[in-house]
Amino acid sequence: MAYTISDDCISCGACAAECPVEAISEGDGKYVIDADKCLDCGACAGVCPVDAPKAD
Repeated sequence: MAYTISDDCISCGACAAECPVEAISEGDGKYVIDADKCLDCGACAGVCPVDAPKAD
C-alpha cells in the first residue's frame, strides 16, 4: 500500500528528492504522493525531519 504524507509536512522537499520513482510532488501546502507510482519503499519516511510520510 502506498505511503501518504500527513499534515505535519513542512514542505521541505527532502522526500521528493529521495523518491526513486518521482512519485512525490509539491501540493497545496504540503507534498503529496501519487499512490499509483509509489513503490512503498519507505525512502521518503527515512529522510523526513518531521515523520510526515506514513504507510497506510
